[in-house]
Amino acid sequence: MALLYRFLLDATETQTSKPGGLLGSLYAFIPFILIIGVMYFVSIRPQKKREKQLKAQLEKMKPGDKVMSIGGIVGRVANISDDEVTIYSGVANTMLTFKKSAISTVISQGTESEE
Repeated sequence: MALLYRFLLDATETQTSKPGGLLGSLYAFIPFILIIGVMYFVSIRPQKKREKQLKAQLEKMKPGDKVMSIGGIVGRVANISDDEVTIYSGVANTMLTFKKSAISTVISQGTESEE
């Protein structure tokens, strides 16, 4: 029993006195840091850029522009209030009111005539 205890004590001492403790830990975290960096540049940064561009489009939106909602409804802007947009859609010009946050795409009148 004393021999086993002495063996375990020696094994513990050799593991704790290993050189490069802090530097070794830093090297272990480098792959994780690289993965997080790649994920930022591949997914998070482009998404923020798209959100910023959509926000600018919503600010420049005016009556007569063609819009599409997040539900896929396409129509022309009839009226804009603080945070709501009224569009008319379909053959019968059905009026629908959406929150500005529900608009996914804005096509201004000048852009549409060039296409």
